[in-house]
Amino acid sequence: MTDLDAVLGNAGPTGLKERIAAELEAVRARSLTYTDADDDVLVRQHSPLMSPLVWDLAHVGNYEELWVLREVGGIEPLRPEIDDLYDAFKYPRKDRPSLPLLGPAEARKYISGVRGRVLDVLDLADLTDPDPLRSGGYVFGLVLQHEHQHDETMLATLQLSRRPGLVRDGALPQGRPAGDSEVHIPAGVFTMGTDTVAWAYDNERPAHRLYLPGYWIDRHPVTNAAYMEFVEDGGYRDPRWWLPQGREWAERNGVEAPLFWTRDGDTWWRVRFGREEPVPPDEPVQHVSWYEADAYARWAGKRLPTEAEWEKACGGRGYPWGDADPGPGQANLGHRAARPAPVGAYPDGASPYGVEQLIGDVWEWTDSWFQPYPGYRCFPYEEYSKVFFGETYRVLRGGSWATHPSAVRTTFRNWDYPIRRQIFAGFRCARSEE
Repeated sequence: MTDLDAVLGNAGPTGLKERIAAELEAVRARSLTYTDADDDVLVRQHSPLMSPLVWDLAHVGNYEELWVLREVGGIEPLRPEIDDLYDAFKYPRKDRPSLPLLGPAEARKYISGVRGRVLDVLDLADLTDPDPLRSGGYVFGLVLQHEHQHDETMLATLQLSRRPGLVRDGALPQGRPAGDSEVHIPAGVFTMGTDTVAWAYDNERPAHRLYLPGYWIDRHPVTNAAYMEFVEDGGYRDPRWWLPQGREWAERNGVEAPLFWTRDGDTWWRVRFGREEPVPPDEPVQHVSWYEADAYARWAGKRLPTEAEWEKACGGRGYPWGDADPGPGQANLGHRAARPAPVGAYPDGASPYGVEQLIGDVWEWTDSWFQPYPGYRCFPYEEYSKVFFGETYRVLRGGSWATHPSAVRTTFRNWDYPIRRQIFAGFRCARSEE
């Protein structure tokens, strides 16, 4: 499943092992930072949509134990009695607080013991072994991305807790005037997916050629200011813009604005990690469901882009700006600040077509269902991708401000229920050529 020469590069196996060890240290520091809180915060369920934070903490260690220690290292199970507790498919999130979970101190001790053995396995690993789990350190990339994804989940949980002082903020570059609001993408064939990104998931593979007619796509994600116009124009109450199931969901749940927004007179306010503040007009809107994004697009006389249109707008490279790893001048990733950056903040991250902020800031809803690509092969287990294929989950692309750079790329596919709003999701619009 890896292009071995590409992943080893000039550094060779030793250099790659050093990089993996450093990335493992960094992601664990991140996980421990997000769980550096009172035990009550960690064991409480802040929303039935989310697990207690202490579940996520032990789960990332159990996942490492299953895949690195047992599957690759051949090591006997350390705590086989907890496997079911941390199997994401055994118990729904709403039921996890009632399980006999490891407490915060015990969870930290467990994952530390697993990590020490993981580093031993890494030290002895042959990264040139053709076995797909071992080749190029794929299994280590698997657990690294998995933990970063749970770190983003932890941030969503901390936002739902509405408790101040738990999440750091930071500085971001200023925005700039948008120029043309749309970019034209000409008709033609492009390559979708990948065969060469070393740690890509099975659902990103295989690369395949696809023809798309010409279309227009928004230069930037839809802003809070633009979304306010939809709200204030009665967009939530007008059935013309909503699919029937979306309209029913919004009415049943009393949805009248993005999650965490409230209105006081003429001012819209939001709660962001326990702090109330005016909604910044020039940031991409976030915490909207697919149904809300779809309704806005209809109101605006547009539509959501397909995931193929979104990926083509990136320009056919590892990232919109090229194949170099994301830097602070190209994208808002890795929790540099606890919010999206203003639109226009990253001109150096633009694609060859001139589309900006495709990576970072907010996950972007697309019009596509989560389906396998032609020639898809399941690897290394069905529960990562295969069991989710169908017409239940909508695809999101691009990552958010909370996504780590190692867990996103132009081919990366995220997916969720169309009602989900607690995730750091926004959108941009598209329209077909006339």
